[in-house]
Amino acid sequence: MNIEFTITAQLVDIHNKKIFPARVSIAKQKIISIETVSEKDIDTAGYLMPGFIDSHVHIESSMLIPSEFARIAVLHGTVATVSDPHEIANVCGMEGVQFMIENGKQVPFKFNFGAPSCVPATIFETAGASLDSNQVAELLASDDIKYLSEMMNFPGVLHNDPEVMKKIAAAHRAGKPVDGHAPGLTGALAKQYIEAGISTDHECFTLEEAVDKLSYGMKIIIREGSAAKNFEALAELIDDHPNSVMFCSDDKHPDSLVEGHINQLCARAVAKGLDLFNILKVACINPVHHYKLNVGIIRVGDPADFIVVEDLTHFKVTQTYINGQALLINRTKNEIATNQKSQTTTTEQQSSAPLKSIIPSVSATPINRFSCKPVTLDDLRVKIGDYPQEAGMIPVIEALDGHLITNRIMMQGLEKNGEWISNPEQDCLKMVVVNRYHMAPVAKAYIKNFGFRTGAIASTVAHDSHNIVAVGATDEALMAAINAVIAAEGGISCVNSSEQKVLPLPVAGLMSTIDGFEVADQYTAIDGMAKSLGSQLGAPFMTLSFMALLVIPHLKLSDKGLFDGDRFSFLS
Repeated sequence: MNIEFTITAQLVDIHNKKIFPARVSIAKQKIISIETVSEKDIDTAGYLMPGFIDSHVHIESSMLIPSEFARIAVLHGTVATVSDPHEIANVCGMEGVQFMIENGKQVPFKFNFGAPSCVPATIFETAGASLDSNQVAELLASDDIKYLSEMMNFPGVLHNDPEVMKKIAAAHRAGKPVDGHAPGLTGALAKQYIEAGISTDHECFTLEEAVDKLSYGMKIIIREGSAAKNFEALAELIDDHPNSVMFCSDDKHPDSLVEGHINQLCARAVAKGLDLFNILKVACINPVHHYKLNVGIIRVGDPADFIVVEDLTHFKVTQTYINGQALLINRTKNEIATNQKSQTTTTEQQSSAPLKSIIPSVSATPINRFSCKPVTLDDLRVKIGDYPQEAGMIPVIEALDGHLITNRIMMQGLEKNGEWISNPEQDCLKMVVVNRYHMAPVAKAYIKNFGFRTGAIASTVAHDSHNIVAVGATDEALMAAINAVIAAEGGISCVNSSEQKVLPLPVAGLMSTIDGFEVADQYTAIDGMAKSLGSQLGAPFMTLSFMALLVIPHLKLSDKGLFDGDRFSFLS
Protein backbone atom coordinates (compact mmCIF):
# COMPACT_ATOMS: atom_id res chain seq x y z
CA MET A 1 0.00 0.00 0.00
CA ASN A 2 1.36 3.42 -0.93
CA ILE A 3 2.17 5.63 2.06
CA GLU A 4 0.25 8.90 1.96
CA PHE A 5 2.14 10.62 4.78
CA THR A 6 4.24 9.91 7.85
CA ILE A 7 4.77 11.51 11.24
CA THR A 8 7.99 10.94 13.13
CA ALA A 9 7.87 11.87 16.81
CA GLN A 10 8.21 10.58 20.34
CA LEU A 11 5.50 7.90 20.44
CA VAL A 12 3.65 7.29 23.68
CA ASP A 13 3.06 3.53 23.57
CA ILE A 14 0.36 3.13 26.21
CA HIS A 15 -0.03 -0.60 25.52
CA ASN A 16 3.59 -1.42 26.36
CA LYS A 17 4.19 1.49 28.74
CA LYS A 18 7.10 3.07 26.94
CA ILE A 19 8.01 6.19 24.98
CA PHE A 20 10.33 6.00 21.98
CA PRO A 21 11.02 7.80 18.68
CA ALA A 22 8.88 6.25 15.96
CA ARG A 23 7.72 6.82 12.42
CA VAL A 24 3.99 6.30 11.96
CA SER A 25 2.87 5.81 8.35
CA ILE A 26 -0.69 6.46 7.19
CA ALA A 27 -2.60 5.42 4.06
CA LYS A 28 -6.31 5.24 3.27
CA GLN A 29 -7.22 6.64 6.69
CA LYS A 30 -5.38 3.88 8.56
CA ILE A 31 -2.02 3.33 10.24
CA ILE A 32 -0.07 0.92 8.04
CA SER A 33 3.23 0.79 9.91
CA ILE A 34 4.97 1.88 13.12
CA GLU A 35 8.77 1.83 13.04
CA THR A 36 11.35 2.65 15.67
CA VAL A 37 13.77 5.35 14.46
CA SER A 38 16.65 7.33 15.90
CA GLU A 39 16.24 10.62 17.75
CA LYS A 40 17.78 12.52 14.83
CA ASP A 41 14.96 11.38 12.52
CA ILE A 42 12.27 13.15 14.54
CA ASP A 43 10.47 15.77 12.42
CA THR A 44 7.57 16.62 14.75
CA ALA A 45 8.07 18.26 18.11
CA GLY A 46 6.12 16.89 21.04
CA TYR A 47 4.56 13.52 21.80
CA LEU A 48 2.38 11.41 19.52
CA MET A 49 -0.40 9.57 21.36
CA PRO A 50 -3.99 8.32 20.98
CA GLY A 51 -6.71 10.96 21.10
CA PHE A 52 -8.88 11.60 24.14
CA ILE A 53 -12.38 10.19 24.52
CA ASP A 54 -15.20 11.59 26.64
CA SER A 55 -16.83 8.39 27.88
CA HIS A 56 -20.19 9.88 28.82
CA VAL A 57 -21.46 13.25 27.66
CA HIS A 58 -24.74 14.90 26.84
CA ILE A 59 -23.72 17.10 23.89
CA GLU A 60 -26.89 19.12 24.46
CA SER A 61 -25.52 20.50 27.74
CA SER A 62 -22.82 22.36 25.82
CA MET A 63 -25.70 24.31 24.22
CA LEU A 64 -24.06 23.41 20.91
CA ILE A 65 -25.23 21.12 18.15
CA PRO A 66 -22.81 18.19 17.63
CA SER A 67 -21.01 19.77 14.67
CA GLU A 68 -20.15 22.86 16.72
CA PHE A 69 -19.15 20.76 19.72
CA ALA A 70 -16.65 18.94 17.49
CA ARG A 71 -15.09 22.19 16.26
CA ILE A 72 -14.10 23.06 19.82
CA ALA A 73 -13.38 19.57 21.19
CA VAL A 74 -10.66 18.78 18.61
CA LEU A 75 -8.68 21.79 19.85
CA HIS A 76 -8.22 19.85 23.09
CA GLY A 77 -7.31 16.55 21.43
CA THR A 78 -10.72 14.91 21.81
CA VAL A 79 -11.36 12.61 18.86
CA ALA A 80 -14.50 10.82 20.03
CA THR A 81 -17.36 10.92 22.50
CA VAL A 82 -19.76 8.38 23.96
CA SER A 83 -22.83 10.58 23.68
CA ASP A 84 -26.21 10.10 25.30
CA PRO A 85 -28.92 12.05 23.35
CA HIS A 86 -31.23 11.65 26.32
CA GLU A 87 -31.88 15.39 26.67
CA ILE A 88 -33.17 16.08 23.18
CA ALA A 89 -35.05 12.76 23.23
CA ASN A 90 -37.04 13.97 26.23
CA VAL A 91 -38.15 16.95 24.16
CA CYS A 92 -38.43 15.56 20.62
CA GLY A 93 -38.29 11.77 20.92
CA MET A 94 -36.94 9.69 18.02
CA GLU A 95 -36.75 12.81 15.85
CA GLY A 96 -34.36 14.33 18.36
CA VAL A 97 -32.05 11.30 18.41
CA GLN A 98 -31.95 11.29 14.62
CA PHE A 99 -31.17 15.02 14.57
CA MET A 100 -28.07 14.43 16.68
CA ILE A 101 -26.88 11.48 14.60
CA GLU A 102 -27.32 13.23 11.26
CA ASN A 103 -25.75 16.50 12.37
CA GLY A 104 -22.80 14.63 13.86
CA LYS A 105 -22.20 12.77 10.61
CA GLN A 106 -21.54 16.03 8.79
CA VAL A 107 -18.18 16.61 10.46
CA PRO A 108 -14.98 14.53 10.81
CA PHE A 109 -15.46 13.59 14.45
CA LYS A 110 -16.39 10.26 16.05
CA PHE A 111 -19.67 10.66 17.90
CA ASN A 112 -20.95 7.40 19.36
CA PHE A 113 -24.59 7.82 20.31
CA GLY A 114 -26.62 5.65 22.65
CA ALA A 115 -30.30 4.71 22.78
CA PRO A 116 -31.90 6.74 25.59
CA SER A 117 -33.27 4.32 28.17
CA CYS A 118 -35.42 6.65 30.27
CA VAL A 119 -37.67 8.93 28.22
CA PRO A 120 -39.37 10.27 30.21
CA ALA A 121 -37.01 9.83 33.14
CA THR A 122 -39.90 9.34 35.58
CA ILE A 123 -43.69 9.36 35.64
CA PHE A 124 -43.58 12.30 38.04
CA GLU A 125 -42.85 14.98 35.41
CA THR A 126 -44.09 16.09 32.00
CA ALA A 127 -41.77 15.50 29.06
CA GLY A 128 -42.23 16.29 25.39
CA ALA A 129 -41.92 12.69 24.22
CA SER A 130 -41.56 9.08 25.31
CA LEU A 131 -39.59 6.10 24.02
CA ASP A 132 -40.98 2.66 24.82
CA SER A 133 -39.08 -0.63 24.75
CA ASN A 134 -40.00 -1.26 21.09
CA GLN A 135 -38.57 2.09 20.01
CA VAL A 136 -35.45 1.54 22.11
CA ALA A 137 -35.01 -1.88 20.50
CA GLU A 138 -35.39 -0.26 17.08
CA LEU A 139 -32.63 2.21 17.91
CA LEU A 140 -30.33 -0.51 19.27
CA ALA A 141 -30.67 -2.44 16.01
CA SER A 142 -29.04 0.47 14.17
CA ASP A 143 -25.30 0.61 13.53
CA ASP A 144 -25.48 4.29 14.49
CA ILE A 145 -26.33 3.34 18.08
CA LYS A 146 -23.48 1.90 20.16
CA TYR A 147 -25.02 1.23 23.58
CA LEU A 148 -28.05 1.61 25.86
CA SER A 149 -27.74 4.96 27.59
CA GLU A 150 -27.72 5.40 31.35
CA MET A 151 -30.42 3.38 33.07
CA MET A 152 -31.52 6.02 35.56
CA ASN A 153 -34.56 4.07 36.66
CA PHE A 154 -32.62 1.91 39.08
CA PRO A 155 -35.77 1.26 41.18
CA GLY A 156 -37.26 -0.21 37.99
CA VAL A 157 -34.25 -2.50 37.64
CA LEU A 158 -34.41 -3.58 41.28
CA HIS A 159 -38.14 -4.31 41.02
CA ASN A 160 -37.92 -5.99 37.60
CA ASP A 161 -40.15 -3.47 35.86
CA PRO A 162 -41.17 -5.17 32.57
CA GLU A 163 -40.46 -2.17 30.30
CA VAL A 164 -37.08 -1.53 31.93
CA MET A 165 -36.02 -5.16 31.66
CA LYS A 166 -37.12 -5.31 27.99
CA LYS A 167 -34.83 -2.38 27.18
CA ILE A 168 -31.87 -4.02 28.92
CA ALA A 169 -32.60 -7.32 27.18
CA ALA A 170 -32.72 -5.58 23.79
CA ALA A 171 -29.22 -4.18 24.39
CA HIS A 172 -27.90 -7.59 25.37
CA ARG A 173 -29.42 -9.16 22.25
CA ALA A 174 -27.71 -6.51 20.14
CA GLY A 175 -24.40 -7.19 21.91
CA LYS A 176 -24.19 -3.62 23.14
CA PRO A 177 -23.27 -2.45 26.66
CA VAL A 178 -25.68 -0.84 29.12
CA ASP A 179 -24.68 2.31 30.96
CA GLY A 180 -25.76 2.80 34.53
CA HIS A 181 -26.89 5.63 36.78
CA ALA A 182 -27.32 4.73 40.44
CA PRO A 183 -26.07 7.48 42.77
CA GLY A 184 -25.46 6.27 46.30
CA LEU A 185 -26.48 2.67 45.58
CA THR A 186 -24.18 0.22 47.39
CA GLY A 187 -24.08 -3.27 48.86
CA ALA A 188 -26.65 -5.90 47.92
CA LEU A 189 -28.79 -3.45 45.95
CA ALA A 190 -25.81 -2.30 43.88
CA LYS A 191 -24.90 -5.94 43.24
CA GLN A 192 -28.45 -6.69 42.07
CA TYR A 193 -28.45 -3.65 39.80
CA ILE A 194 -25.11 -4.59 38.24
CA GLU A 195 -26.06 -8.25 37.82
CA ALA A 196 -28.99 -7.13 35.68
CA GLY A 197 -26.32 -6.47 33.06
CA ILE A 198 -25.42 -2.85 33.72
CA SER A 199 -21.75 -2.15 33.12
CA THR A 200 -20.84 1.42 34.15
CA ASP A 201 -21.70 4.22 36.53
CA HIS A 202 -20.66 7.88 36.32
CA GLU A 203 -22.64 8.99 39.37
CA CYS A 204 -20.30 7.90 42.19
CA PHE A 205 -19.45 10.81 44.46
CA THR A 206 -17.51 8.96 47.17
CA LEU A 207 -14.54 6.63 46.87
CA GLU A 208 -16.27 4.05 49.04
CA GLU A 209 -19.25 3.86 46.69
CA ALA A 210 -17.01 3.51 43.63
CA VAL A 211 -14.88 0.75 45.20
CA ASP A 212 -18.02 -1.11 46.23
CA LYS A 213 -19.38 -1.07 42.68
CA LEU A 214 -15.99 -2.05 41.25
CA SER A 215 -16.01 -5.10 43.51
CA TYR A 216 -19.11 -6.35 41.68
CA GLY A 217 -17.50 -5.94 38.26
CA MET A 218 -18.85 -2.51 37.30
CA LYS A 219 -16.65 0.06 35.57
CA ILE A 220 -16.49 3.55 37.03
CA ILE A 221 -16.47 6.69 34.91
CA ILE A 222 -14.88 9.60 36.75
CA ARG A 223 -16.95 12.70 36.03
CA GLU A 224 -15.80 16.29 36.00
CA GLY A 225 -18.36 18.58 34.41
CA SER A 226 -19.52 22.15 34.83
CA ALA A 227 -21.70 21.28 37.84
CA ALA A 228 -20.88 17.78 39.07
CA LYS A 229 -17.21 17.42 39.96
CA ASN A 230 -16.06 14.04 41.27
CA PHE A 231 -12.42 13.94 40.12
CA GLU A 232 -10.88 14.85 43.46
CA ALA A 233 -12.90 12.22 45.32
CA LEU A 234 -12.19 9.42 42.83
CA ALA A 235 -8.76 10.16 41.32
CA GLU A 236 -6.91 7.43 43.20
CA LEU A 237 -8.98 4.84 41.32
CA ILE A 238 -6.77 5.56 38.30
CA ASP A 239 -3.76 3.77 39.81
CA ASP A 240 -5.75 1.28 41.91
CA HIS A 241 -8.09 0.11 39.10
CA PRO A 242 -6.57 1.31 35.78
CA ASN A 243 -8.42 -1.29 33.69
CA SER A 244 -11.85 -0.41 35.05
CA VAL A 245 -11.96 3.39 34.98
CA MET A 246 -12.75 6.02 32.33
CA PHE A 247 -13.12 9.82 32.21
CA CYS A 248 -16.20 11.86 31.32
CA SER A 249 -17.63 15.36 31.51
CA ASP A 250 -21.34 14.34 31.47
CA ASP A 251 -22.58 17.95 31.25
CA LYS A 252 -20.24 20.73 30.14
CA HIS A 253 -21.25 24.29 29.36
CA PRO A 254 -19.76 26.05 26.30
CA ASP A 255 -17.38 28.32 28.20
CA SER A 256 -15.99 25.33 30.07
CA LEU A 257 -15.56 23.35 26.84
CA VAL A 258 -13.58 26.21 25.31
CA GLU A 259 -11.19 26.11 28.27
CA GLY A 260 -10.46 22.40 27.99
CA HIS A 261 -11.80 18.88 27.98
CA ILE A 262 -10.43 15.44 28.91
CA ASN A 263 -6.89 16.84 28.51
CA GLN A 264 -7.46 18.87 31.67
CA LEU A 265 -8.18 15.76 33.71
CA CYS A 266 -4.99 14.15 32.45
CA ALA A 267 -2.98 17.21 33.50
CA ARG A 268 -4.58 17.20 36.95
CA ALA A 269 -3.90 13.48 37.36
CA VAL A 270 -0.25 13.91 36.43
CA ALA A 271 0.02 16.77 38.93
CA LYS A 272 -1.19 14.34 41.62
CA GLY A 273 1.72 12.02 40.82
CA LEU A 274 -0.41 9.26 39.31
CA ASP A 275 1.11 6.89 36.78
CA LEU A 276 1.20 8.46 33.30
CA PHE A 277 0.36 5.26 31.44
CA ASN A 278 -2.56 4.49 33.75
CA ILE A 279 -3.90 8.01 33.20
CA LEU A 280 -3.71 7.70 29.42
CA LYS A 281 -5.21 4.21 29.50
CA VAL A 282 -8.22 5.68 31.32
CA ALA A 283 -8.45 8.67 28.96
CA CYS A 284 -7.76 7.03 25.60
CA ILE A 285 -7.85 3.22 25.63
CA ASN A 286 -10.48 1.86 28.04
CA PRO A 287 -13.47 3.50 26.30
CA VAL A 288 -12.48 1.97 22.95
CA HIS A 289 -12.45 -1.53 24.42
CA HIS A 290 -15.55 -1.17 26.59
CA TYR A 291 -17.82 0.37 23.95
CA LYS A 292 -16.16 -1.38 20.97
CA LEU A 293 -15.54 1.97 19.31
CA ASN A 294 -14.18 2.38 15.81
CA VAL A 295 -11.48 4.68 17.16
CA GLY A 296 -7.79 4.15 16.60
CA ILE A 297 -5.38 3.71 19.52
CA ILE A 298 -2.16 3.68 17.47
CA ARG A 299 -1.85 0.08 16.34
CA VAL A 300 -1.11 -1.10 12.82
CA GLY A 301 -4.45 -1.42 11.04
CA ASP A 302 -6.20 1.07 13.30
CA PRO A 303 -7.97 4.16 12.01
CA ALA A 304 -5.45 7.01 11.97
CA ASP A 305 -6.84 8.78 15.03
CA PHE A 306 -4.14 10.42 17.13
CA ILE A 307 -2.89 13.68 18.55
CA VAL A 308 0.38 15.47 19.22
CA VAL A 309 0.87 17.26 22.54
CA GLU A 310 3.64 19.65 23.56
CA ASP A 311 4.43 17.73 26.74
CA LEU A 312 3.07 15.02 29.02
CA THR A 313 2.40 17.40 31.88
CA HIS A 314 -0.07 19.96 30.54
CA PHE A 315 -1.23 18.10 27.39
CA LYS A 316 -1.47 21.21 25.25
CA VAL A 317 -2.50 19.91 21.84
CA THR A 318 -0.66 20.94 18.67
CA GLN A 319 -2.17 18.44 16.22
CA THR A 320 -5.37 16.39 16.06
CA TYR A 321 -5.93 13.72 13.40
CA ILE A 322 -9.13 11.76 12.82
CA ASN A 323 -9.10 9.10 10.08
CA GLY A 324 -5.80 10.56 8.93
CA GLN A 325 -7.21 14.05 8.43
CA ALA A 326 -5.40 16.92 10.14
CA LEU A 327 -8.03 19.04 11.86
CA LEU A 328 -5.91 21.86 13.30
CA ILE A 329 -4.02 24.49 11.36
CA ASN A 330 -2.02 27.55 12.34
CA ARG A 331 -3.70 30.90 12.16
CA THR A 332 -2.40 33.21 9.49
CA LYS A 333 -0.22 36.14 10.43
CA ASN A 334 -3.10 38.40 9.44
CA GLU A 335 -5.51 36.59 11.80
CA ILE A 336 -3.05 36.82 14.68
CA ALA A 337 -2.44 40.50 14.02
CA THR A 338 -6.17 41.16 13.86
CA ASN A 339 -6.64 39.36 17.18
CA GLN A 340 -3.87 41.37 18.80
CA LYS A 341 -5.39 44.66 17.62
CA SER A 342 -8.90 43.71 18.77
CA GLN A 343 -10.07 45.57 21.85
CA THR A 344 -12.03 42.51 22.99
CA THR A 345 -10.74 38.96 23.17
CA THR A 346 -13.17 36.20 22.24
CA THR A 347 -13.14 32.71 23.70
CA GLU A 348 -11.90 31.40 20.35
CA GLN A 349 -8.86 33.65 20.51
CA GLN A 350 -8.20 32.64 24.10
CA SER A 351 -8.49 28.92 23.52
CA SER A 352 -6.99 28.23 20.15
CA ALA A 353 -4.40 30.85 19.19
CA PRO A 354 -2.26 30.22 17.31
CA LEU A 355 -4.29 27.15 16.22
CA LYS A 356 -7.78 26.85 14.83
CA SER A 357 -10.01 23.99 13.78
CA ILE A 358 -10.63 23.38 10.09
CA ILE A 359 -14.00 21.79 10.84
CA PRO A 360 -16.58 24.08 9.22
CA SER A 361 -19.80 25.26 10.81
CA VAL A 362 -22.79 23.31 9.51
CA SER A 363 -26.21 24.86 9.02
CA ALA A 364 -29.03 23.13 10.87
CA THR A 365 -32.80 23.53 10.86
CA PRO A 366 -34.03 23.68 14.48
CA ILE A 367 -36.55 21.21 15.84
CA ASN A 368 -38.50 21.99 18.98
CA ARG A 369 -41.62 21.39 21.09
CA PHE A 370 -42.82 24.46 22.91
CA SER A 371 -46.39 25.44 23.75
CA CYS A 372 -46.99 27.72 26.71
CA LYS A 373 -48.15 31.26 27.31
CA PRO A 374 -46.46 33.98 29.38
CA VAL A 375 -46.89 33.64 33.14
CA THR A 376 -48.48 36.25 35.39
CA LEU A 377 -47.72 37.28 38.95
CA ASP A 378 -50.81 35.39 40.08
CA ASP A 379 -49.33 32.21 38.57
CA LEU A 380 -46.30 32.56 40.85
CA ARG A 381 -47.99 33.24 44.18
CA VAL A 382 -47.69 30.67 47.01
CA LYS A 383 -50.52 30.88 49.52
CA ILE A 384 -49.66 29.85 53.06
CA GLY A 385 -52.05 26.87 53.00
CA ASP A 386 -50.77 25.59 49.65
CA TYR A 387 -47.22 24.72 50.76
CA PRO A 388 -46.15 22.20 53.43
CA GLN A 389 -45.03 23.69 56.75
CA GLU A 390 -44.42 22.87 60.39
CA ALA A 391 -44.97 25.84 62.70
CA GLY A 392 -43.77 28.27 60.06
CA MET A 393 -40.84 26.09 59.00
CA ILE A 394 -40.98 25.13 55.32
CA PRO A 395 -39.09 22.42 53.36
CA VAL A 396 -36.31 23.95 51.27
CA ILE A 397 -34.04 22.50 48.58
CA GLU A 398 -30.40 23.06 49.51
CA ALA A 399 -28.32 23.24 46.33
CA LEU A 400 -24.72 22.03 46.72
CA ASP A 401 -22.04 23.57 44.52
CA GLY A 402 -20.22 20.91 42.49
CA HIS A 403 -22.85 18.22 43.17
CA LEU A 404 -26.12 17.08 41.64
CA ILE A 405 -27.50 15.82 44.93
CA THR A 406 -29.38 18.30 47.10
CA ASN A 407 -30.24 18.36 50.77
CA ARG A 408 -33.71 18.71 52.23
CA ILE A 409 -33.67 21.30 55.00
CA MET A 410 -36.27 23.23 56.97
CA MET A 411 -36.14 27.03 57.10
CA GLN A 412 -38.30 29.75 58.57
CA GLY A 413 -40.62 30.93 55.80
CA LEU A 414 -41.10 34.62 55.08
CA GLU A 415 -44.80 35.50 55.13
CA LYS A 416 -46.42 38.53 53.52
CA ASN A 417 -50.14 39.08 53.00
CA GLY A 418 -50.92 35.40 53.47
CA GLU A 419 -48.20 34.22 51.06
CA TRP A 420 -44.74 32.69 51.32
CA ILE A 421 -42.29 34.93 49.45
CA SER A 422 -38.59 34.89 48.64
CA ASN A 423 -36.29 35.91 51.47
CA PRO A 424 -32.98 37.13 49.99
CA GLU A 425 -31.71 38.11 53.45
CA GLN A 426 -31.77 34.44 54.49
CA ASP A 427 -30.96 33.11 51.00
CA CYS A 428 -34.31 31.33 50.80
CA LEU A 429 -35.50 32.06 47.26
CA LYS A 430 -38.58 31.02 45.35
CA MET A 431 -37.97 28.46 42.61
CA VAL A 432 -40.59 27.46 40.03
CA VAL A 433 -41.02 24.97 37.21
CA VAL A 434 -43.33 25.88 34.31
CA ASN A 435 -44.66 23.18 31.99
CA ARG A 436 -43.44 24.14 28.51
CA TYR A 437 -45.47 21.53 26.61
CA HIS A 438 -49.00 22.55 27.58
CA MET A 439 -50.74 24.94 29.93
CA ALA A 440 -50.68 23.78 33.56
CA PRO A 441 -50.37 25.25 37.05
CA VAL A 442 -46.88 26.47 37.93
CA ALA A 443 -45.02 24.29 40.46
CA LYS A 444 -43.30 26.20 43.27
CA ALA A 445 -40.72 25.55 45.97
CA TYR A 446 -37.93 27.30 47.84
CA ILE A 447 -34.19 26.90 47.44
CA LYS A 448 -31.04 27.87 49.32
CA ASN A 449 -27.50 28.67 48.11
CA PHE A 450 -28.27 30.60 44.94
CA GLY A 451 -27.58 33.73 46.93
CA PHE A 452 -29.40 36.24 44.71
CA ARG A 453 -29.98 39.57 46.43
CA THR A 454 -31.95 40.79 43.44
CA GLY A 455 -33.09 39.61 39.99
CA ALA A 456 -33.75 36.12 38.64
CA ILE A 457 -32.60 33.53 36.12
CA ALA A 458 -34.61 31.08 34.03
CA SER A 459 -33.79 28.22 31.68
CA THR A 460 -35.37 25.63 29.42
CA VAL A 461 -32.36 23.41 30.10
CA ALA A 462 -33.88 21.52 33.04
CA HIS A 463 -32.97 17.87 33.33
CA ASP A 464 -34.59 15.66 32.36
CA SER A 465 -37.87 16.84 30.90
CA HIS A 466 -36.63 20.36 30.12
CA ASN A 467 -39.54 22.37 31.33
CA ILE A 468 -38.81 25.97 32.33
CA VAL A 469 -36.98 26.23 35.66
CA ALA A 470 -36.36 29.58 37.35
CA VAL A 471 -35.18 31.03 40.65
CA GLY A 472 -35.40 34.63 41.77
CA ALA A 473 -35.37 37.19 44.55
CA THR A 474 -38.82 38.57 43.68
CA ASP A 475 -41.89 37.40 41.81
CA GLU A 476 -41.55 40.33 39.42
CA ALA A 477 -38.02 39.29 38.46
CA LEU A 478 -39.09 35.66 38.17
CA MET A 479 -41.93 36.58 35.82
CA ALA A 480 -39.62 38.66 33.62
CA ALA A 481 -36.98 35.91 33.38
CA ILE A 482 -39.52 33.19 32.61
CA ASN A 483 -41.35 35.22 29.98
CA ALA A 484 -38.05 36.08 28.30
CA VAL A 485 -37.35 32.41 27.55
CA ILE A 486 -40.98 31.82 26.57
CA ALA A 487 -40.70 34.64 24.03
CA ALA A 488 -37.55 32.98 22.62
CA GLU A 489 -39.25 29.53 22.66
CA GLY A 490 -36.26 28.20 24.56
CA GLY A 491 -33.06 29.52 26.07
CA ILE A 492 -31.56 30.92 29.24
CA SER A 493 -32.22 34.36 30.67
CA CYS A 494 -31.11 36.67 33.45
CA VAL A 495 -32.79 39.86 34.64
CA ASN A 496 -31.90 42.53 37.17
CA SER A 497 -33.46 45.89 37.96
CA SER A 498 -32.19 47.51 34.77
CA GLU A 499 -31.15 44.84 32.27
CA GLN A 500 -32.25 41.60 30.66
CA LYS A 501 -30.08 39.09 28.79
CA VAL A 502 -31.30 36.09 26.80
CA LEU A 503 -29.32 33.35 25.06
CA PRO A 504 -31.79 31.74 22.61
CA LEU A 505 -31.58 27.95 22.22
CA PRO A 506 -33.89 27.18 19.29
CA VAL A 507 -32.99 23.48 18.96
CA ALA A 508 -35.32 21.81 21.46
CA GLY A 509 -34.77 24.68 23.88
CA LEU A 510 -31.35 23.13 24.50
CA MET A 511 -28.94 24.11 21.72
CA SER A 512 -28.01 27.04 19.52
CA THR A 513 -27.27 26.80 15.81
CA ILE A 514 -24.72 29.62 15.71
CA ASP A 515 -20.91 29.48 15.94
CA GLY A 516 -19.84 27.63 19.09
CA PHE A 517 -17.35 30.26 20.18
CA GLU A 518 -20.01 32.95 19.90
CA VAL A 519 -22.34 30.83 22.04
CA ALA A 520 -19.52 30.54 24.60
CA ASP A 521 -19.05 34.31 24.61
CA GLN A 522 -22.77 34.94 25.08
CA TYR A 523 -22.95 32.33 27.81
CA THR A 524 -19.94 33.85 29.61
CA ALA A 525 -21.70 37.22 29.61
CA ILE A 526 -25.01 35.91 30.97
CA ASP A 527 -23.23 33.69 33.50
CA GLY A 528 -21.33 36.73 34.75
CA MET A 529 -24.57 38.67 35.03
CA ALA A 530 -26.14 35.85 37.09
CA LYS A 531 -23.17 35.84 39.46
CA SER A 532 -23.45 39.61 39.81
CA LEU A 533 -26.88 39.08 41.40
CA GLY A 534 -25.03 37.67 44.40
CA SER A 535 -24.52 33.99 43.59
CA GLN A 536 -21.36 32.24 44.76
CA LEU A 537 -22.11 29.12 42.72
CA GLY A 538 -19.46 28.14 40.21
CA ALA A 539 -22.08 27.64 37.48
CA PRO A 540 -25.52 28.99 38.48
CA PHE A 541 -27.27 27.94 35.25
CA MET A 542 -25.80 24.43 35.32
CA THR A 543 -26.78 24.01 38.97
CA LEU A 544 -30.28 25.30 38.21
CA SER A 545 -30.64 22.81 35.36
CA PHE A 546 -30.39 19.90 37.82
CA MET A 547 -32.87 21.17 40.40
CA ALA A 548 -35.68 19.41 38.52
CA LEU A 549 -33.73 16.13 38.15
CA LEU A 550 -35.88 13.80 40.22
CA VAL A 551 -33.65 10.73 39.92
CA ILE A 552 -30.93 12.41 42.03
CA PRO A 553 -31.79 12.70 45.77
CA HIS A 554 -32.84 14.28 48.01
CA LEU A 555 -35.38 17.04 47.26
CA LYS A 556 -36.23 18.36 43.79
CA LEU A 557 -39.06 20.16 41.97
CA SER A 558 -40.81 18.94 38.82
CA ASP A 559 -43.60 20.65 36.92
CA LYS A 560 -45.98 18.49 38.98
CA GLY A 561 -44.68 19.36 42.42
CA LEU A 562 -42.06 19.04 45.16
CA PHE A 563 -40.46 15.59 45.01
CA ASP A 564 -38.83 13.47 47.72
CA GLY A 565 -36.04 11.55 45.97
CA ASP A 566 -35.54 9.18 48.90
CA ARG A 567 -39.15 8.00 49.07
CA PHE A 568 -39.54 8.52 45.29
CA SER A 569 -42.85 10.28 45.73
CA PHE A 570 -44.24 13.77 45.97
CA LEU A 571 -43.95 15.63 49.24
CA SER A 572 -47.43 15.95 50.66
